[in-house]
Amino acid sequence: MNNRKKIVIIGATSAIAEHCARLWLEMQPIDLVLVGRDASRIARVAADLKVRSPQSDIRTVQAGFLDPDAINATVGSIVGAGRVDIVLIAHGVLPEQSGCQDNLLACRDALEINGVSPVLYAEAFASEMEKARHGTIALIGSVAGDRGRKSNYVYGAAKGLVARYAQGLQHRFAGSGVKIVLIKPGPTDTPMTAHLKDQGAKLASVESVAKQIVAGVGSGRPVVYTPRKWWLIMGVIQHLPRAIFNRLDI
Repeated sequence: MNNRKKIVIIGATSAIAEHCARLWLEMQPIDLVLVGRDASRIARVAADLKVRSPQSDIRTVQAGFLDPDAINATVGSIVGAGRVDIVLIAHGVLPEQSGCQDNLLACRDALEINGVSPVLYAEAFASEMEKARHGTIALIGSVAGDRGRKSNYVYGAAKGLVARYAQGLQHRFAGSGVKIVLIKPGPTDTPMTAHLKDQGAKLASVESVAKQIVAGVGSGRPVVYTPRKWWLIMGVIQHLPRAIFNRLDI
């Protein structure tokens, strides 16, 4: 009988997701399901992870991220192959705010892939975990969702949606065997933030962020700010009076 932990990663080609997978594989052999839109990229990630943990069973799934019927089918297939212990929902893009302001199609796409899509995947897994009375759903949000700022308010609005949704799930499953973890990374050194690095921004290492995510998911903490300093930073930003906040160039 296979008693290994089963972990599913939605958006498995993201740098943060890949580093989380490496850490989970270092702990013990697991059953790992990698879900993404680009079959060749997922295959490359899977091949690297298989070398790191030959004893683990690593499966790839190519899937769409926006069609509800396709999401239901993907989740149903994964759950049908065995009970899921952890789902990490990690996909997203970081759009240019100016591009979203100038192009409503870009604005819509950013809201859907960063906000609506993670919610749809989480809801599909939540229904299955409710039946099993077991499992953890971890959603990667962002500190950008804590307060709308002119520099990235479309992205922040999408992540704010994820945050409110996660709060609702936590309320729904309070006291049950299902745990919901909302992860709020600050700016992290990944390909998605390369333009910020080029502009001189100080970014957290993806390795340290992944370690804190894996630890937070393991403990079932409701909210994980990573790096942890962002809990204090965003607490201050959220509570600034509007008159002061509006004078800030952030």
